[in-house]
Amino acid sequence: MTGTAPIEGVYLSATLDIEQHIGAAFDAHRGAIRLRRPEDIDDPKAVRFAVAWQPSDFAFERYPNVKMVASIAAGVDSIVNCPSLPDDAVVTRVRDDSQGDLMAGFAAWHVIWHHRAMQVHLDAQAQGRWRRQRFDNVVRPRDCPVGILGFGLMGRAVARAVTGMGFPVIAAVRSAPKGEAMPGVSFETGPGSAQRTAARARMLINVLPLTEATRDILSAGLFDQMPMGAVLIQLGRGEHLVEADLDAALDSGRLSAASLDVFRREPLPPEHPWWRDPRILITPHQASDTAPELVARQIARAVHEVMDGRTPDTAVDRASGY
Repeated sequence: MTGTAPIEGVYLSATLDIEQHIGAAFDAHRGAIRLRRPEDIDDPKAVRFAVAWQPSDFAFERYPNVKMVASIAAGVDSIVNCPSLPDDAVVTRVRDDSQGDLMAGFAAWHVIWHHRAMQVHLDAQAQGRWRRQRFDNVVRPRDCPVGILGFGLMGRAVARAVTGMGFPVIAAVRSAPKGEAMPGVSFETGPGSAQRTAARARMLINVLPLTEATRDILSAGLFDQMPMGAVLIQLGRGEHLVEADLDAALDSGRLSAASLDVFRREPLPPEHPWWRDPRILITPHQASDTAPELVARQIARAVHEVMDGRTPDTAVDRASGY
């Protein structure tokens, strides 16, 4: 890095006001980097980096000298798939262990929600009824295997939380992880691992990244492998799920319920029938998040590393998408 002037950056998103969302957190780095909205950029050629979330297809065309593009979250699919992304730009993501903790708690809550049929109690409360469930109808946690698709930071955190409650976990992976064993976790490896995991799971949790290989993975071909009455907990990306196939799986009884936190179109339109489907529990892309201060700190550090010719530890493999 040369000179003392702040490194110029731009916010780029077609769906989110990033400056309003996390802009104040960059104030602590104001002397080193300067971020502005596109309409406030007077010299696009001076822009060296972008902070992005779901950029438009043409977002980067004005900025020929961008060397780094930082996602404000763990996902980078909308950035690496953007047609105007410069070929030589380094793409970074947020890496935050606390994100895994938040995701784990969120997933564990949904496991308990479905395992103990908690909707029954909410319905009874609304009716002013004291309605106890028969415990001989409750499957013991050890007899209720939970499958996990995606075994990175998020998947491992979810596995620890779920096994800690007594549920056995099956994780779909390309190859068995090396190192310390995780008690209560078994693996399905190689081609077809997702289908074999689904076949063994009474509940299936998706925390995969979005790549061309994982797009539309939650489809009839996967659901048909699952035991009758199984449950889907979808916390990955909206593009993982084929919506019509979920409807069909619920209608056939193959799936008894689903928790959905992510959608192909967000916000989910108010007229969408899922809002009124009692078999589906909807949350507004709320499973996990990161403190804006940490996002700003990681991005500021990565900008300096890229400008100095180094590769940040938050950089992703653009080909694989993670």
